[in-house]
Amino acid sequence: MTSLVFDNVGVRYGSHVAVHGFSDTVRPGEWLCVIGPNGAGKSSLLRSVVGVAPHVGLMLVDGAPLHSRSARRRAQLIAYVPQNPVLPPGMTGREYVLLGRNPFVSHFGAESRHDLGMVDDVIERLDLAPLAGRDIGTLSGGERQRLVIARAVAQEAPILLLDEPTSALDIGHQQQALELVDRLRREHGLTVISAMHDLTLAGIYSDRLVLMHEGHRVAHGSAEEVLRPETLGEFYGVSVRVHREADGTIIVVPSRTPDLR
Repeated sequence: MTSLVFDNVGVRYGSHVAVHGFSDTVRPGEWLCVIGPNGAGKSSLLRSVVGVAPHVGLMLVDGAPLHSRSARRRAQLIAYVPQNPVLPPGMTGREYVLLGRNPFVSHFGAESRHDLGMVDDVIERLDLAPLAGRDIGTLSGGERQRLVIARAVAQEAPILLLDEPTSALDIGHQQQALELVDRLRREHGLTVISAMHDLTLAGIYSDRLVLMHEGHRVAHGSAEEVLRPETLGEFYGVSVRVHREADGTIIVVPSRTPDLR
């Protein structure tokens, strides 16, 4: 089980500051969901963890600075599902999912029986057998997204970053993918950080929410504490109703503004 600490992390692109001094501690086995409107800094924060966005500040994995780890070791610790993945052409679905095992294969080595078995297990769990033998260039956006999630799960890294992982999926595959991630988290202590626009799904699956606005961390806590009509109205500029189910599930429903009807 692995923790991730953000200590005053900032992300800047030229003169534009995307993330301002973000600090948080994601406990081992916790699922933290980062929410916020477009441009809030969610994706930039996740990209900084995997080293593809320039950043300042400190990130610690189990107390050790992440920047001191080699690229290979970082890939063994952190799996990442980007918002707009680019898949290499000329590969089958199974070959692409097998890329998730690369951090554990020695130079000039071959995948082990464990590597191959892990990939086949993930393909079965995500109902990807019909895609396993197909050229990924022939797949739809949603089918590709499912393979990207499968590759990240097959990586078996103790930290999983998900940037809008279900945006291209239908409701059935959304639930299938998120349930698999949650099951792995509970069975193996996976630490998950996701950025999501669907507030209801964010509240259902995460242990804790962080709301970002214009690069700042403006609210955090449980779904019931963060997903309040007044909070969402202030930072999203929307009118919503928030309903609490008997089992504690928080459902966010947009409301039409009377003067726009």
